[in-house]
Amino acid sequence: MYRFIKRLVDILAALPVVVILLPVFVIIIAAIKRGSKGPAIFKQTRAGKDGKPFKFYKFRTMKIDVDPFGASPKSGQDPRLTKTGIFLREYSLDELPQLFNVLKGNMTLVGPRPLYIEQIAEWDNEHKKRLFVKPGLTGLAQISGRGELTREEKLAFDVEYVQKASLLLDFKIIFMTLWQVLTRRSIYEKRYSQTEETRGQSGKNNI
Repeated sequence: MYRFIKRLVDILAALPVVVILLPVFVIIIAAIKRGSKGPAIFKQTRAGKDGKPFKFYKFRTMKIDVDPFGASPKSGQDPRLTKTGIFLREYSLDELPQLFNVLKGNMTLVGPRPLYIEQIAEWDNEHKKRLFVKPGLTGLAQISGRGELTREEKLAFDVEYVQKASLLLDFKIIFMTLWQVLTRRSIYEKRYSQTEETRGQSGKNNI
């Protein structure tokens, strides 16, 4: 019943928001195209429920010639970011295209953020529990510190969400997310890992 209601809420919430924001989508796309060369929509393969790959959408915030698997920006001064991209990130507007992922059913409004498929091999059995549910537009980790959390802390919050998932918790996370967007809290990550280990391909994260 929870899954049925959750899917119903996803559709009833995402569909009108997409319709209402269509003019905003057009303006953002025009601003991205005017500010830098390349497509306005960034597409990337991510891990969905049960590890199943799907195409993940975002508004492009970086220049077209940078490594798409590079480390997440730590500030708005990152030279890889476009001027429009900085604005989009600071107000989390770059995530809006994921509403289409929600409508397609490969994402949900609330759940663990979708990560790279190759990151699954790094997790233990406890962390892999985050794959029991669909990835979300926002999640428990995002309202519990977001950029101030390390990847280990985010994974722990993801597993906690899977264990405690409920409609009440979902609505709390949505409310807190809207508040954080308005206050622009913890937009950029401070530290990738508890040990600051460097990863291949410049240390990708993007949770």
